[in-house]
Order: sequence, then C-alpha cells, then structure tokens
Amino acid sequence: MDNLAPADLAPDELPAGFSAGGSDNKSSEEKSRDAQKEAVLEQALTAEALERLRRIKLVKKDKATAVEQMIVSMAIQRKLPGKINEGKLIEMLEGLGAKQTESNNKISIQRKKYAFDSDDEDDDDDLL
Repeated sequence: MDNLAPADLAPDELPAGFSAGGSDNKSSEEKSRDAQKEAVLEQALTAEALERLRRIKLVKKDKATAVEQMIVSMAIQRKLPGKINEGKLIEMLEGLGAKQTESNNKISIQRKKYAFDSDDEDDDDDLL
C-alpha cells in the first residue's frame, strides 16, 4: 500500500490537503469566469493569434493576461471591428510592452551628501 499514488486511493483514504482529481482548488465561480474568458477569446481571435497568445502565456504570463483583459474588455464594449489576426495581436503586445518598459526603466540616482561637500557652494568658475 506504500507504493500507491494519491489517485489510486479512495477520497476518504487521502491525507488532509490532497485531492483525488489533482486539479487546482479553484472555485466553480473562477472556473466559469475562465471558461467565459476563453470563449470570448476564441471568438475574438483567429486560430493563429489564439495559438500565439497561448504560447506567450507560457513565457510571459503577466503580459499575456494584460492583453487578454484588453481583448475581453474590447469585446464586451463591442469595439472589435472583426477577428484579431496574428499581426494585430503582435501590435497590441508591442504597444503594451512599450508602456511597461517606459514605467519600468526609470532610474533615480541619489548621491550621498557630505557636510563638507555642498552642491550649493560648488563654484565651477575656477576650473576655466
């Protein structure tokens, strides 16, 4: 009995915290929301664009989720002129990537100030 996998055990024989299905512990409400989102995406995207979005989701989940939310909101508001092809999806991803890099690429430099070295008293006239 020690060599049995959790799927081989009856549900009442499983240790606490394990489930026989091996599925995520999502609520039925979340599952139905995900199913609705997938249905909207399948209607709004061409097969090639949907495949590309799923591949991107494997690598960059946050970017793919942001694009999915954008597409779903556009579909709900009926702002989609037709199905989104792969080229339009790439444009959306690039636009989203540009917005994210602008906000993430800000560098702030804080220099240490010493008591004897003040920027206010610095006179660069003596260098000329």
